[in-house]
Amino acid sequence: MLTIKYPHTPRLPSFITLPLTLMCVLNVTSAHAENNELLLKEPISPIPQKIEVDEGRARLGEILFFDTRLSKNNSVSCKSCHQLDTGGDDNVAMGISLSGDQHILNTPSIFNAVYNFRQNWDGSAITLHQQIDMVVKNHLEFDNNWNNIISKLAKDDEIQSYFDKCYPDGLTKENIIDAIIEFEKTLITPNSRFDRYLRKEDKSLTNKEIEGYILFKKLGCISCHQGRNIGGNLFQKFGIFYDYMAERGEITKQDYGRFNTTHREIDRFVFKVPSLRNVAVTAPYLHDGKAETIEEAISIMGKTQLGRTLTEKEILLIKSFLYTLTGEYKNKPLDVQS
Repeated sequence: MLTIKYPHTPRLPSFITLPLTLMCVLNVTSAHAENNELLLKEPISPIPQKIEVDEGRARLGEILFFDTRLSKNNSVSCKSCHQLDTGGDDNVAMGISLSGDQHILNTPSIFNAVYNFRQNWDGSAITLHQQIDMVVKNHLEFDNNWNNIISKLAKDDEIQSYFDKCYPDGLTKENIIDAIIEFEKTLITPNSRFDRYLRKEDKSLTNKEIEGYILFKKLGCISCHQGRNIGGNLFQKFGIFYDYMAERGEITKQDYGRFNTTHREIDRFVFKVPSLRNVAVTAPYLHDGKAETIEEAISIMGKTQLGRTLTEKEILLIKSFLYTLTGEYKNKPLDVQS
């Protein structure tokens, strides 16, 4: 069985903004020093165009990804919240819930999740294996147990046959999880316009888009949003310079972020930095889904994380850069929202 190794990234104190030169060094290490001289110059590295998977197990995992029998009442599947024909999320502030209650957090995209150093907004799942197990047991998601899932799937001769072909020990909890992970490894979105630009394959970026990237680095956004996934590789406090939570009001347990996992006061309002890959197609934004547009999200991040009130021109320049980060799934560009 293939094992995915997640690089350990130390948690950074919330008040630290890393110098760009240091981020470049960290990025080269996390990217395994790929043979691309641009990685020595830029803090962002392209997503690999191919990834090795066991095709049989990945195909089985794809079937399971769409299978509602994983949920207690056979009503939802992984696909219900992670729609692969859009941005890998559900396009709403708080997603659907098995119990009928409102979801408590905005659904992250499943695309490129294999490159995150942790899963979930609070980083409570260290691996994709743990994250899948959490989804199965969570009362807002599948609200199920593995014995029940195995019992239901065992009645399907075709599924049973798939497992027997792919795994020596057939249908088991571990093999269900492994197959889904193998499929999730295929959910990468390479060949964004910016990736092609980094690989010197595409010179079509406009002056405005390049200016937006330069501004993105100059302002310090790159301190948290860098590396292969342009995020997803460290924790950071939300609200370093501006108390977004206090202004919004009605603070809930989920707003405390990583504190709910570690119970350390220093982790209150700390979250895993989200990836900016495909950000143009994953509205609404933030852990609470309150930012309906990308412009609003950029403005909020400027105030909370940079201590700046960004001008309309600055917001539009950064937006133009972010729109170059939309990649391809199955060799087809993801649709950009207006």
